[in-house]
Amino acid sequence: MSIVILFGTESGNAELVAGDLADAMPDREVAVEDMSVFEPEELEPDTFYLFVCSTHGDGELPSGALPFWEELDAIRPSLDGYRYGMFGMGDTNYSDTYSQGSEHIDRLMTELGAQRVGEYGRHDASSRQTASDAALAWLPTLLAALEAAGIDA
Repeated sequence: MSIVILFGTESGNAELVAGDLADAMPDREVAVEDMSVFEPEELEPDTFYLFVCSTHGDGELPSGALPFWEELDAIRPSLDGYRYGMFGMGDTNYSDTYSQGSEHIDRLMTELGAQRVGEYGRHDASSRQTASDAALAWLPTLLAALEAAGIDA
């Protein structure tokens, strides 16, 4: 099973994190795709999707994730049997909206029947840790969850 990292970003941070995650898995088949151009019709059940999504404004999706989310919500395909992981980015200084951009995607994927695998990864921009460092620290727990679920990615 291949892994496709789908990133949604406003300022480019999620794209950098997605690239760093891909680089950390050289022994796996990993592709990085921008949600602003990736079509929901391209989703395949034999691929594991790893979403990396920032938060914009008052807990909204970043502009880079909107095209994918809007199209997915419009066509509402059955995603039964699809599996994905989630890494959200935000700032706890905005406690009511922290990491909400990614949660919009997480809710929609679940509504459509997809199953999230592993812990929900998050980065807090108020921390001293970089987003990539947080993602790379979280990655082994995701890979362990894939293995435990019998997903050969």
